[in-house]
Amino acid sequence: MTDTDPTLVTLTHPRSPAAEAYRTLRTNVQFAGGEQAVRTMLITSAGPDDGKSAAAANLAIALAQADHSVILVDSDLRRPVQHRLFGLQSQPGLADMLAGAGPDAAPLQATAVPKLSLLASGPLPPNPAELLGSARMSAVLDTLREQADYIVIDSPPTVLVTDAAVLATQVDGVLLVLSLGKVKREMARKAKTLLENVSARILGVVVSNAPYDARDFRDYYAASG
Repeated sequence: MTDTDPTLVTLTHPRSPAAEAYRTLRTNVQFAGGEQAVRTMLITSAGPDDGKSAAAANLAIALAQADHSVILVDSDLRRPVQHRLFGLQSQPGLADMLAGAGPDAAPLQATAVPKLSLLASGPLPPNPAELLGSARMSAVLDTLREQADYIVIDSPPTVLVTDAAVLATQVDGVLLVLSLGKVKREMARKAKTLLENVSARILGVVVSNAPYDARDFRDYYAASG
């Protein structure tokens, strides 16, 4: 795993508090829907650099590590990063499917994680919000649902552009990532309001950059290992 991006803590440091937090998040998401299972989930943030792409990637890995087939979709057609995290190509990808390749031709890339595939962004289009809100995007999601147990979608920040709000109406649930000590309270509230305005099903909030008691965590693993 020497070439693995350090952002992917579920791979690089699987016994770390951060990796354990993602496994907890995995469990919470799996039971969040009750009778209505959450299979397609959108990961967004209030503003830029809140850690939403890292959260999406690590949640997708955690789900795959639990022996589920997972497709990670990079729908950030403005600043895509998932292909870089996994050392893959950005093209072809989602934009190709939305622009004309058709919803049935999903150019999935295998990752180093068994059972996890990536649908990269593809070439950056001039009209991402229109493409993501189109009927073709709904058809793409239908196609992906037939190929995996879970679809994890990385989307742009909610407050900056309309992409996430548009996509939120097409998925089973939304996770909002907020960076502790960085995101402004007003921006967090605005993001929540924008999602509520489109009747998005908000599953919860993922707090990035949260502190932890390293001593307690180390003592627990010393006792259980």
